Amino acid sequence: MNANVYGLFHRRFSLHSAAACFETADGAILTYGELDRLSGQFAAYLQAAGAGTGDRVAVQVDKSIAAVALYLGVLRLGAVFVPLNTAYTPHEVEFFLKDARPLLFFCQPSMHAALESIAKDAGAARCIALSDRADDALVSAIGDLSPVNGTATVDEGDLAVILYTSGTTGRSKGAMLSHGNLASNALALNELWGFSPGDVLLHALPIFHIHGLFIALHTAFLSASKIVFLPKFDPAEIRRRLKGATVMMGVPTFYTRLLDDPAFSAADCATMRLFICGSAPLSARDSIRFKERTGCEILERYGMTEAGMIASNPLLGARVPGSGGFALPGVSVRVCDGEGKELPRGESGVIEVRGPNVFSGYRGLAERTAEEFRRDGFFITGDVGEMDADGRLRIVGRVKDLIISGGYNIYPREIEGVLDEIPGVAESAVIGAPHKDLGEGVVAILVAECDPLPDGVIQRALDERLARFKHPRRLIWEASLPRNAMGKVQKAALRKKYATAYERP
Repeated sequence: MNANVYGLFHRRFSLHSAAACFETADGAILTYGELDRLSGQFAAYLQAAGAGTGDRVAVQVDKSIAAVALYLGVLRLGAVFVPLNTAYTPHEVEFFLKDARPLLFFCQPSMHAALESIAKDAGAARCIALSDRADDALVSAIGDLSPVNGTATVDEGDLAVILYTSGTTGRSKGAMLSHGNLASNALALNELWGFSPGDVLLHALPIFHIHGLFIALHTAFLSASKIVFLPKFDPAEIRRRLKGATVMMGVPTFYTRLLDDPAFSAADCATMRLFICGSAPLSARDSIRFKERTGCEILERYGMTEAGMIASNPLLGARVPGSGGFALPGVSVRVCDGEGKELPRGESGVIEVRGPNVFSGYRGLAERTAEEFRRDGFFITGDVGEMDADGRLRIVGRVKDLIISGGYNIYPREIEGVLDEIPGVAESAVIGAPHKDLGEGVVAILVAECDPLPDGVIQRALDERLARFKHPRRLIWEASLPRNAMGKVQKAALRKKYATAYERP
């Protein structure tokens, strides 16, 4: 049996060929039949350029329907898709191309001159410009090609995608995801989140990342749902587009920026059945504020590049703010100590996961891959969490974010949860900085809603909720926190910036 994940989509596309697939910001509609044909034409173009099963195709282009069709065309050929963040500089792109060794590289037209020689040096046969414009020359030329019919035959374990980790705590690694990984996640989430042909997905995420490309699009594709495809997140445009939509997936920043608009209300969400949040932690305070303002309860889920979605709060039933929910069907999750021994429920430890969604390893890093897997096949996520008696998973933080101060283990997420609930604090990030006596001292970087609060106000709030050894002795106010494209706070940058926090009075 052919396990090509595009075959899974193609069967749905064929049944709903006349249904609207994409609606763009200017109101243009592309049907599922048209998307199927366009992906086949991209496959024909790639085939003519020499690409076939197993060849890597790297892509750093702006969000567009053509970019999605290119991705689907790569899958149809059994080639390997390598999406790159559009914010990466030529210097960064050079590393990814030399690591992935793609046969073809698609880039933004404005970057073609700067990247062509880099792609050639990395061994790419061609560097090809593709824009997000409706009148893009390449798309126009591809429109004259006869589409490739059918899909290449692959096994479940055959490579479909190489996704590079964000690299906020070190060198990026290429996570290798198979057709089986993508299909298992798509099928599970489509059912778990209740998608149907009548759904309208509001899509404002980037498509170089697992969230926007796989989690959002794949679940909609499997039900032939309509996708309102916006180039970026704009609060005013989102409010306008919410009317008539039924589902939105977003990062925490989406929801906090909507809440910043005093006019945002339940009336905006009258047709919405589901708001989903992920890629970074959503504060419990914002989750509660959103429900109070709109009557809608945000569904939080837990996932990562190497495994797609791992856990989710239920569609029906209690959703707990700050929780990643329950393990997906067919996925095993456990919380362990550093040696891989499972801990009792309620104790904090490292989250480990095993299932059909888990990647095969990091490209070119066999030793590193071996270090990240237990002998029984569980992947060591590097996230710290705890599981309650019902099997609901709560994420505490990252192992690399752990602060060891005076022999005590301190998890920043716990402190951030208290700080974020203080009236006048918009958000916070807690890090460790070198301390001559304690090893590490706790530092809190705070963003004010209006003006910075007196230290005494912060201290009193901490006194009521946290043991003294967890208290930050350095409070630093900033205008904003540094974040990557998916809204995750870049703590590595903060640790570097405030490495001397305890050397100063």
